[in-house]
Amino acid sequence: MAAAVDRARIVAEARSWIGTPYHHQASVKGVGCDCLGLVRGVWRALYGEEPETIPPYSRDWAEAGGRETLAEAAARHLRWSSPSRMLPGDVLLFALNERAPAKHCAILTGPDRMVHSYERHSVAEVSLTSWWRRRIRFVFSFPGC
Repeated sequence: MAAAVDRARIVAEARSWIGTPYHHQASVKGVGCDCLGLVRGVWRALYGEEPETIPPYSRDWAEAGGRETLAEAAARHLRWSSPSRMLPGDVLLFALNERAPAKHCAILTGPDRMVHSYERHSVAEVSLTSWWRRRIRFVFSFPGC
């Protein structure tokens, strides 16, 4: 059983990655990360070692069909939640194409804010606009929240 984790600590850790350049499959604060690398880095700050080795993955957000690999991996280590119950510190998984699996993730930092990393941009805190909200496919909470 995971020890209790303060949601404010999750948000603070996610924000500490702001400005980290985008780098596909990386997860080094201040050096480079992608969206999953950000979540992995926050996990390490909270719990230490990552729970499993991440296999190579495609950067193609519009990849059609296929399994919900990202959601399956999240479900092995995080707790399921729902968009109607999401709270700061939750991990949001987005499907940017309605026929594609979820391929992007972010950490909710407030009712209408999230921290994420995406290609050609550094990690940033942005508005969780209606465009993003429509694309939320899954919501997870870190263990102990």
